[in-house]
Amino acid sequence: WKRIAERPFDSERKCMTTVHQNGMRTVSFTKGAPDMILGNCTSYRDEVGVHPMGASKRTWYMRRAEKMSASGGRVLGAAVKEGKDLSEKGMTFLGMAVLEDPVRPEVSGTVEEFRHAGVTTVMITGDHKDTALATARTLKIADSPSQCMTGSELDCLGDGELADKISEIRVFARVSPDHKVRIVRALKKNGGIVAMTGDGVNDAPALRMADIGIAMGNGGTQVSRDASSMILTDDNFATIVKAVANGRNVYRNIRHAIEFLLSGNMAGILCVLYTSILALPVPFEPVHLLFINLVTDSLPAIAIGMEAQEEGLLDLPPRNPKESIVTRKLALEILFQGGLIACSTMMAYAVGLHDNATTASTMAFASLTLARLFHGFNCRSRHSLCRIGILSNLWTVLALVAGTALLGAVLFLPNLQPLFETADLNVRQTTALFLIALLPTIVIQGGKILREALE
Repeated sequence: WKRIAERPFDSERKCMTTVHQNGMRTVSFTKGAPDMILGNCTSYRDEVGVHPMGASKRTWYMRRAEKMSASGGRVLGAAVKEGKDLSEKGMTFLGMAVLEDPVRPEVSGTVEEFRHAGVTTVMITGDHKDTALATARTLKIADSPSQCMTGSELDCLGDGELADKISEIRVFARVSPDHKVRIVRALKKNGGIVAMTGDGVNDAPALRMADIGIAMGNGGTQVSRDASSMILTDDNFATIVKAVANGRNVYRNIRHAIEFLLSGNMAGILCVLYTSILALPVPFEPVHLLFINLVTDSLPAIAIGMEAQEEGLLDLPPRNPKESIVTRKLALEILFQGGLIACSTMMAYAVGLHDNATTASTMAFASLTLARLFHGFNCRSRHSLCRIGILSNLWTVLALVAGTALLGAVLFLPNLQPLFETADLNVRQTTALFLIALLPTIVIQGGKILREALE
């Protein structure tokens, strides 16, 4: 039967009609949501023939459709009308088809991972309410009809009422593109950071409205991809979890790099302040500070940025988006760690001061450099090295080796000593500055080990 006309599906009508011709006969076939199809049918066909569609028969069909939807099936109604008629009115009901639309295997685990990570999953679908709720129960997104809202119920609520109620809703069924936009807007109004997934043209407005629009790279339309800020090239919902984990890891590494840089610079500031107040010789020459900034600030900070995701990162609650990157707790840790490094640097300075000011400056410079190189291991994680392992990030090891090698060249190569204004150090002084530089790391790691033992 040749198709000669078509009225495509849209989310308002929830059905689609095609017109076919065979010889002199023309027939219009319609498929779509059972409630929409049944509402437009004036008769029905069975094995006997065509009969008028009474209220009782229409109710009987609707109950059958609801029963099949409740089992998680996607139900389509089918109707027919003689002639080329795209009005979708006065049709003859033929029956219903139930399509099994199983949940992808990875989705259930992904929803559970989101729950542990403090991320709430909300289902938005054009399917029947019973179908959506059955699927939501399977995924443990919702467990009662009170957590499900249809598009028609949503229309009865103002934006303010929706924003007040939306935190209780986990499933939205029979929704239109406008409904999706309203849902996203209400979630954002409630203070949520909204990530919206979609693949169709109808999803584009909501994808654009969301804080993070996520489109499907393979099955999605170009319009949805253009409207999104992230595209899943594998169309795998579980990939979003990896994206969340990666984002949290990047943010964590940034904070740890800031902690490393500010605590190390705080130590230098405290050292200069201490010697200035006591009218002692300057602990660092300008070339020393230049070396520290170029070597000690850069190598460990880059290595910290390469830190891999650690176990349990998704078990932590999401951060407050309004919270400063340097919190009160982090500021106190920076002050404490900077104070420790400053104390060890001044201890080395005092050892060198027994000889002369140049030796004291060399000891302070070398001690601060080494202490900061060691401190890079402290800033890798909130956990101790005993738990994460020293070799779990080889970049920090390479940063320590490279930084120590460069410092050794500055301290012991005769051609570089005048350039960096360093004095010759004997074995006792070299051993002392190494042990003194290691002290802050021992104290910080000891505190982490003790805290882990008490948790």
